[in-house]
Amino acid sequence: MTPTDPLLPDVNVTLLRDEDRVVLFDTGAGPGFQEGTGLLPDALAAVGVRPEDVTHVVFTHCHPDHLWGVLDDFDDPLFLNAQHMMGRQEWDYWFDRNTVDAIGDERASMAVGARRRMETLAEGISFFEDGMEILPGVAARATFGHSPGHMSFELAQGSDSLMVLGDAVTNAHVSFSEPGWEMASDQDPTAAAEVRRRLLQYLSVEKMMILGYHLPNGGIGRVESVGSGYRFIPGT
Repeated sequence: MTPTDPLLPDVNVTLLRDEDRVVLFDTGAGPGFQEGTGLLPDALAAVGVRPEDVTHVVFTHCHPDHLWGVLDDFDDPLFLNAQHMMGRQEWDYWFDRNTVDAIGDERASMAVGARRRMETLAEGISFFEDGMEILPGVAARATFGHSPGHMSFELAQGSDSLMVLGDAVTNAHVSFSEPGWEMASDQDPTAAAEVRRRLLQYLSVEKMMILGYHLPNGGIGRVESVGSGYRFIPGT
């Protein structure tokens, strides 16, 4: 990454098809965020999924590139037949009218945009807490720090497992090699760094597959311990 060659991170929305369930983890940014976003319906169509086929939408957190795609071009819910699900702490923070004043000028527009979309979902949203099995084989794992109630999700089937990271680990290089470094993209950089350290240690010891929202090569891979840090090994 240089001033003339900026980092353009991937956006990997996880789709889980399990029996009669079609589950999305996050919804991208939608058409109203910035150039190059709003492509989720096209991506779903490429794998034969229509928005009305989605049965569950599960959110890691409420930042724009994870939540705002829940509405279509006309500001109507995109996934009309889906049950929408979110961690209670994350919902309470962003739905609080005081958040826009407390979050700081740089993130105030994020708070306004989040609440507007959450108001559309409010009547049908369901909530969960850390450790709950929210769907068969899908367990919520608290990874607070990047946002106040950020959740990752451990998917398990038999002896196989995969962690949907969300933004608990965001950069394929620095987040792995120096997990204790604080990053400005995290709302609580100190808490987020501690979460990264513990999470990467766990994933490397367990040799668990991961899927990172902003990691390259589709975001799928493993974590390998290297010296005092780690590295991302892409692939299955």
